[in-house]
Amino acid sequence: MDVPRIHARPRLRRIVIALGCAAVVVGVTLGIRAWRDRAPELARGSLWIGTVVRGPLTLEARGTGTLVAEEVRWASAPLAARVERVHVLPGAQVAADDVLLELSNPDAELAALDAEREVAAAEAELARLGASLDGTRLAQESAVAALDADVAIAGRRADVDAEMARKGVIPELETAESADRAAQLGARLAFEKKRLTALRRGESAQRTAQRAEIDRLRQLADFRRRQLDGLRVRAGVAGVVQEVAVEVGQTVASGAPLAKVVRPDRLKAVLRIPEVQAQDVGIGSIAIVDTRSGKVDGKVVRVDPAAQNGSVAVDVALTGTLPKAARPDLTVEGVIELERTGDVLYVARPAIGEARSTSALYKLVGDDEAMRVPVQFGRGAVKEIEIVSGLAEGDRVILSDMSQWDGVARVRVR
Repeated sequence: MDVPRIHARPRLRRIVIALGCAAVVVGVTLGIRAWRDRAPELARGSLWIGTVVRGPLTLEARGTGTLVAEEVRWASAPLAARVERVHVLPGAQVAADDVLLELSNPDAELAALDAEREVAAAEAELARLGASLDGTRLAQESAVAALDADVAIAGRRADVDAEMARKGVIPELETAESADRAAQLGARLAFEKKRLTALRRGESAQRTAQRAEIDRLRQLADFRRRQLDGLRVRAGVAGVVQEVAVEVGQTVASGAPLAKVVRPDRLKAVLRIPEVQAQDVGIGSIAIVDTRSGKVDGKVVRVDPAAQNGSVAVDVALTGTLPKAARPDLTVEGVIELERTGDVLYVARPAIGEARSTSALYKLVGDDEAMRVPVQFGRGAVKEIEIVSGLAEGDRVILSDMSQWDGVARVRVR
């Protein structure tokens, strides 16, 4: 019987296949790792590359804003009324006494007439009171004068009776009666004089009170007349009418704004400065405001203590001559000088990176490779930013937005 031969070739084939598969897996793994570690290539023409330099740096803050009138006057309604006429339109030049609008209020007209009537009635009452007081005073003065004459006569009669009594012509009793009558009349005269003095004081007080009442009524009448005159709304200041807030026939409440008048020759710029830059802005900082028809020098006069929507309002008083095209609400741009530094490292502002922060930039190594390095920024200007650490003078860095390559340590530049 034949015995089958056992061959080793199938086992060898399996070993070769296994080794081949392992080699393929290792090759693929190494290939994937090499592909993953391969630096991305970027076109040099699409990159913004800057060079770190050393020297003085002018720190500035930039913002946009509008021109605002320093002197603004709102003409308002003195009382509730109806608009009868509008004499001006926005843009009109007006003087301080020019009438902008005419209002009407029948109740105010009636109140003014009533006030005038009350003044006339009070003046008539003063005249009547004066006549009455004069009559009473004159009657009292007449009584005092009569008593004064009686006292004189009684005194002379008492002196005669006393002399005749000493000669024995008349009895002592009659002499005593004459003396008593003279004394009685003297006492009565003194009383009537006091009464006359009291009447004069009372007369003065009553006249003063009535005059005070007339003054009060006159002031009320003047107030009513001013209210009535206020229905002819005037500009109040010389300037330009910027806004008319009402129309003919409209009813307005007391104190309602009617028209806005501004001084076009006295403007200031209100700039919105990013809050990161605004922390270095101070009162008195020098500024330049671009109105697009000319640049005007200015000075910071107020910094808003609160930030809104990521910016801070800064008021700039314009010290230079305004261009003819300058007007309220005109959009402007402003640059505020914050500080002039000494010898520092700085570079053009990158697309990503704020003042006093740490960011990562790609520093060029050779001509075709850039490495990612951490950079600490210091103070920032409008177009440049200070380098505190991470870069040296002469280093070239990519300033373009490289956020899509976050996590990539190096890139190739071709």
